[in-house]
Amino acid sequence: VTRILLNNKPLFICGLLDQGFWPDGLYTAPTDEALRYDIEVTKQLGFNAARKHVKVEPDRWYYWADKLGLLVLQDMPSGDRFLKRGQRESVRGKESAEQFEYELRNVIDALRNHPSIVMWVPFNEGWGQYDTVRIAEWVRAYDPTRLVDCASGWTDFPVGHVHDIHSYPGPASPEPEAKRAAMLGEFGGLGLPLKGHTWQDKKNWGYRSYDSREALTDAYVSLIANLHPLIGSPGLSAAIYTQTTDVEIEVNGLMTYDRAVIKMDPKRVAAANQSLYGPAPTVESIVPTAQKNGREWRYTIAKPAETWARRGFDDSSWKLGKAGFGTKGTPGAMVRTEWATPDIWLRREIEWPDKAATDGLHLRMHHDEDATVYINGVQAVAVSGYTTGYLLFPIAREAMAALKPGRNLIAVHCKQTGGGQYIDVGIVRVRPAP
Repeated sequence: VTRILLNNKPLFICGLLDQGFWPDGLYTAPTDEALRYDIEVTKQLGFNAARKHVKVEPDRWYYWADKLGLLVLQDMPSGDRFLKRGQRESVRGKESAEQFEYELRNVIDALRNHPSIVMWVPFNEGWGQYDTVRIAEWVRAYDPTRLVDCASGWTDFPVGHVHDIHSYPGPASPEPEAKRAAMLGEFGGLGLPLKGHTWQDKKNWGYRSYDSREALTDAYVSLIANLHPLIGSPGLSAAIYTQTTDVEIEVNGLMTYDRAVIKMDPKRVAAANQSLYGPAPTVESIVPTAQKNGREWRYTIAKPAETWARRGFDDSSWKLGKAGFGTKGTPGAMVRTEWATPDIWLRREIEWPDKAATDGLHLRMHHDEDATVYINGVQAVAVSGYTTGYLLFPIAREAMAALKPGRNLIAVHCKQTGGGQYIDVGIVRVRPAP
């Protein structure tokens, strides 16, 4: 697997998307201490990097990154026309292209002596992206001491040192290549507005919204737990969480816009992030998903009786179908049984070994959209929204206690609300690395 190395040793890059906005100065920080504080909190929370997002900071920010020890992935500020997802490149006018390349050269010249900078990122998503191969190769030749990310998210070209995708909330990973490492350039974006600390009181947003510090922290820890399998296979090398602070209407920061509140539990966040720097845990399949072979489930699209999730319910009139269930074209789906109605109910019996331990058990699930899973009639997981691939979900203690030696029942309800649709569920055991 192609990995990113620091001093010839693999180091997973766990960073924050850092836009560097301030409520009183917009692009200008109020003090040097304020610049330092953002970096200190980033490190306190267990991150080892920041992706400085489409902005160039004053030299003092990079000075503190050098002194305090923070890896910096430096974006080039964007310009010119915006491309929609799926469009390849824009065609820039001569004057626009010359100005962009003049400023790009000056950014590198101004910052190249800061050892904290480890990667240049000339383009982000579809913002003014043009001549990607030529620009990336020019940057690589102009400063051969750094890695180059040809484009963060959306439109990738086979050039540079990393293949970078964005996935919200994610996580996800591209396949590593012989000469390029796999990178998750943006993910997460979990939101929590705190009254008295928002830019505006209403119409704030995050990619997923939560109503308490505890719920937000739980969601973040679960998100990080799902990075572990990706580091092992396919071989993810870097992940950048969105983001350091709230920014105007965006409330998905680890800190509020005024930096007055750290919105998650710092100890739990730091512990989750630190776990990424050691050996990855192993993930053992107990009840297989449809990723390799589809197992048969009983299913119905007609609303069943209230006792449908319990053992002893008569499902003999339900149809038999192989997982996964959904519509073809849904991202990350392995559709073996077509399901195109608003709701589907699934039941499947499994054999649970005598004296089988429940330590480390998780559901492995791909849901699009809202899904509830039961074990022997006890709710194990309830989730809203959708995933774009298979993720791990902790099983509720009550549901784990309901598992008994012998025959057990897994029951699932999935509700589709728009766009693609898919559901598939399995059980895995996550074993911590020594």
